[in-house]
Amino acid sequence: MSVQFSILSSLRLSLQVALLATVFVALIGGLIGYLLARHNIQEKREKKERQVRFLPSNFLLFVFEALITLPLTLPPTVVGFYLLVLFGRNGFVGRPLYEITGWSLVFTWQGAVVAAAVMALPLMVKTTRAALESVDPIYLQAAQTLGQSEWQVFWRVWLPLAWKGIFAGVVLSFARALGEFGATLMIAGNIPGATQTMPMAIYEAATAGNERLALILVVILSFISLVVVSLTNYLEQRHAQ
Repeated sequence: MSVQFSILSSLRLSLQVALLATVFVALIGGLIGYLLARHNIQEKREKKERQVRFLPSNFLLFVFEALITLPLTLPPTVVGFYLLVLFGRNGFVGRPLYEITGWSLVFTWQGAVVAAAVMALPLMVKTTRAALESVDPIYLQAAQTLGQSEWQVFWRVWLPLAWKGIFAGVVLSFARALGEFGATLMIAGNIPGATQTMPMAIYEAATAGNERLALILVVILSFISLVVVSLTNYLEQRHAQ
């Protein structure tokens, strides 16, 4: 396998996986972040009106948030094992999927997308929630007083004031998906030309003693990550202003 093929193949697959995972994360993570932010604002208002410190519904919410955040604290290989338990041929989801379609998520590039999305989801949820909660509730209340529906308040008031922070979350999620290694290796494997992303190609080149190829891949991935992080920092500064 030529050096040029290894570079182009792993780069193409990494960008493909990261982009698809980011689209999924932006939709699902954005929705979860919005629901959590809305619940938190309503809860603060309800606590103030009822003059209580704790509401019974909080416990389930704490558990849900902990589950969402778990991929940030667990080793990626542990998350990958959980994905195998779910989507493997004998998994809770994978077995009926294989019996119905004859197709398995394991050792496919689609599996890499799922792994990258799961690892990046907590970042999107947290940044979206923080961006939405940073908006002064008085603007939302004013819009509701003027007769705007909840959907109109979100699109015309909340989102325009918080979009920079939300977009920063999208960029961070893309960077996390691009650099995913452990969970991807567990569920998608390391098949050159099929599931081998740039982080795995770097690992394989380094362990094989091919320092030239590893260095080229490291420089490319570092450059992409530097651009992504710089863009995120710029957006965060603009959002703070």
